[in-house]
Amino acid sequence: MIQSKEDYLYYLECDKVALRKTTKRPRYLHDIIWTFERLLRKCEYYENCRHDLIGRLYGKYLKYKYVKLSHKLGFSIAFNVIGPGLCIEHYGMVIIGGQCGKNFRVIGGTVVGFTGDNMKPMVGDNVFLGFGTAVIGNVHIADGVAVGANSVVCKDIPTPNVSVGGIPAKILSQKGSEAYLVKATDIVDKYWKR
Repeated sequence: MIQSKEDYLYYLECDKVALRKTTKRPRYLHDIIWTFERLLRKCEYYENCRHDLIGRLYGKYLKYKYVKLSHKLGFSIAFNVIGPGLCIEHYGMVIIGGQCGKNFRVIGGTVVGFTGDNMKPMVGDNVFLGFGTAVIGNVHIADGVAVGANSVVCKDIPTPNVSVGGIPAKILSQKGSEAYLVKATDIVDKYWKR
């Protein structure tokens, strides 16, 4: 969770590396997902850190922009639920309400959500979710797991660094998410001064 301006800048840098971007800022109309991720992090920063009058007012304006862009892209992502190194690969329906770790990569058509009894999923670090994946309920996914397309995860996946798939999801191979994502936090930590 972003707790300071330094954390905010670190999250921005990790997200940029995870998205494999090389420019300093998003290009107008071409990098709309990167623009969305930067706005998400800015909203989180203002919500968590800026409690002065100007910060609260500007935070409301940012949330308005965030909601408009979310509707345009088909995203519904809660604040403070994803660690640094977020990579949303395509726009389209992406719903995230559960807690997700660092270096999280997601393709469109994905749900990480609550059940009726408000039980949140907990997704570990370095996790990849393929297209059409649903992670629902009080589920825990270990670090380094790759979830295949159109899978439904409704039971815990305690084994790290495996690939799972199916309905309900079960272990398919001992290959994890290594080939599917960039470990942005590891890369940024090499040159980031904290």
